[in-house]
Amino acid sequence: MGRLVLFLLKRYDSMEKIFEQALLYDFYGDLLTDHQKQVYESAVFNDMSLGEIAAEQGISRQGVHDLIKRCDKILQDYESKLHLVERFEKAKEKIARIEALTDPADGVKEENKLTEIRKLAGDLLDTL
Repeated sequence: MGRLVLFLLKRYDSMEKIFEQALLYDFYGDLLTDHQKQVYESAVFNDMSLGEIAAEQGISRQGVHDLIKRCDKILQDYESKLHLVERFEKAKEKIARIEALTDPADGVKEENKLTEIRKLAGDLLDTL
């Protein structure tokens, strides 16, 4: 593969990881300590370097690195136990399908649409 393709793939993986971190933080971030939140937000959302965060927080770069890794693990552990992000993603997919079923130009019979919408709505209610 060319260097540009490898660069773009790496960049895509990096952006996907940031998106995952942001989603986990949205759901579970309030369960972190204030100090953990400050460091994690600086790294993930403000794109600050380890050195910048270390200087701001008065800790070592290694301490910042370890804290970010620990926060990632904490957030992932909450998700593995509670599955809130997973359920949210599934609900979004079902809502998107319901929205698609409201398109009158899709060629699906109204009766079939209503049946599927009822099933999807029931599935959504069961997850609440």
